[in-house]
Amino acid sequence: MKPVAYCLFETPLGSCGIAWSERGDSRTPPAVTLLQLPEATAKMTESRIARSSGAGESSAPPHRIAEVIKRVCKHLRCEFQDFRDITVDLDGAGPFARQVYEAAREIPTGETRTYGELAKALGRPTAARAVGQALRRNPIALIIPCHRILAAGGHPGGFSAHGGLATKATMLAIEGATLGPPPTIKSERDPRRGGRLNFSPPGRAR
Repeated sequence: MKPVAYCLFETPLGSCGIAWSERGDSRTPPAVTLLQLPEATAKMTESRIARSSGAGESSAPPHRIAEVIKRVCKHLRCEFQDFRDITVDLDGAGPFARQVYEAAREIPTGETRTYGELAKALGRPTAARAVGQALRRNPIALIIPCHRILAAGGHPGGFSAHGGLATKATMLAIEGATLGPPPTIKSERDPRRGGRLNFSPPGRAR
């Protein structure tokens, strides 16, 4: 059994936790197994990641994990990072969930996809609900960016971290993206223009 360790670290969002597995081979880097977003208190965050990781107490992170922590903190300060090179350990995930997580990791910072779009990208166009279920179990928040996946029409969908959709909205706002459907365009016929359509976004005076 691979030994697992965890530690807490401070970010602009609050106290986060990270857990990693060691493979006992100096040539193989430690792999991230969990990334815990802040709970209501640091103590609650630690309690949750200790329970989820199975580690008895926190440990000093090895160099590779310390670098991951620095990158997470930079990202949450709007110094955006590409996390696709970080080694993750998804041994507890099934084959479909792994495919969902791999597809989610390809979504660039500042962009979003819908559950349906992710399902189509996986060749499973009717599996949007299954995609959502896999993302709700995502163990490595941010590095596997489930906050970038929305429901149809740009609606928020769900988010299982503490704070729910408010946390999801905050993470998207940091990256320059927003929750909610795109603005609708109202159209009406203007008799002064020979009945041609006259377009204007809501709230904009003509």
